[in-house]
Amino acid sequence: MTAASQKQVVQGEIRSLTGLRIVAALWVVVFHFSFTPGDTYSDLWEPLQPLIRTGALGVDLFYVLSGFVITLTYLDKMGRRPAVRRTVTFWWARICRIWPVYAVITTLFGLWLLYKGSRVTDGFVAYQTQQPVVDVWHYLQQLAMVQLWGREAFDGSSWVGAAWSISAEWSAYVLFPLAVLLLWRLRNAPAVVTGALAVGAMVPFAYLCFTTGEPYFPWSWALRIGAGFLAGAFACLAVRRITVTPRVERIAAGVAVLAVAEILVGLWWGEWRGQGAGEYGGVVVLLFPVLVASLALSTRGLSRVLSTGPMVHGGRISYSLYLIHIPVFEIFWTYMGWTPAIAPGSGLAGFLIPHVLLLTVLLAHLSYRYLEEPARLALRSRGPGRWARTDPARRSVDPVIPPAPAEELRRAPAVVPATAAPAPVPATVPAMAVAPGAAGRH
Repeated sequence: MTAASQKQVVQGEIRSLTGLRIVAALWVVVFHFSFTPGDTYSDLWEPLQPLIRTGALGVDLFYVLSGFVITLTYLDKMGRRPAVRRTVTFWWARICRIWPVYAVITTLFGLWLLYKGSRVTDGFVAYQTQQPVVDVWHYLQQLAMVQLWGREAFDGSSWVGAAWSISAEWSAYVLFPLAVLLLWRLRNAPAVVTGALAVGAMVPFAYLCFTTGEPYFPWSWALRIGAGFLAGAFACLAVRRITVTPRVERIAAGVAVLAVAEILVGLWWGEWRGQGAGEYGGVVVLLFPVLVASLALSTRGLSRVLSTGPMVHGGRISYSLYLIHIPVFEIFWTYMGWTPAIAPGSGLAGFLIPHVLLLTVLLAHLSYRYLEEPARLALRSRGPGRWARTDPARRSVDPVIPPAPAEELRRAPAVVPATAAPAPVPATVPAMAVAPGAAGRH
């Protein structure tokens, strides 16, 4: 492969990674929606419980995607020693991507929490174990995306439960210029070295899942964003060092399928070991950087499936989907407790449940088309530096919004109280290997 052709490949868009985003997003969404009061569809959920119960791991997959895409898009731009101007323009590019729709949804949901607070007497306004504080000071923290900074636990930190991950990811963006000092020096290291570092970065979290099944502890959010983001960054360095040939594509396609198979085996093993409890299946995070790298190196097999139009569009709306799904679900759950006609187990509730899921996806599509993208373009045209206006990976680095913590939702009431009222990387990820038209909260 010539230098020119290699350059063309590296500047492409990895559509398969965009498609992977919607898979991870739906993993998280279904996990959260499984906490809907009642057992109307319990028989349908049961065979898939090993997969559904571990949906919180979608956040770790998104962090890996985020680290991969941010490194691919910005490492060379930042250079050996990121200057102040380059750092500021990088931060602005990220703000253009993640802030507008986040600010709007946070504000609207904050109004809902105030309304709900005026109607309930038990103080239960959000489906979080620790209730978020809704006042002007905390609103400013939410808008600045720093509500999680300085907190040991993410429970109750964000009005929109899942948005704690936005705050965590924003911290990764702020620190990325420092990470560049290391990544730049490793950019020419052998792929086997950076590949090993990518998997190694996930070892601490995987070890906790394997040995205890309880990977939640003070500052666990910092471990997850740090490990996932660095794993993705190291995976990107490894991919950059590999020349894409037909043989490499064949091998990568096979590795991707094998990684997915092993992830599923690991999840079912975790279900068996924990007997339906714990997070033992989290050991599969070791395979996330392997999956992302292999998809980036091939346009065959699984990559081709993930690169289809519907999958790519799903990936592009995934950021809005992450932000919107918790507000929609919580409002629905609340009215299930307030309105006897749609009480858990009722026929009307059973009819509405799948329609609420469809409504969430529709709202995500509308948000992406009429709010997220227009706002990004408007801010980009006014921001500092040409990156913010000519970002070639504009759809490759949407922010990642992880799900609310599993233990938090498990402790939430199984039924809405009757008096009341659970990385961008834009939707498409910039790519390394690709056929024309191929794809983190980045």
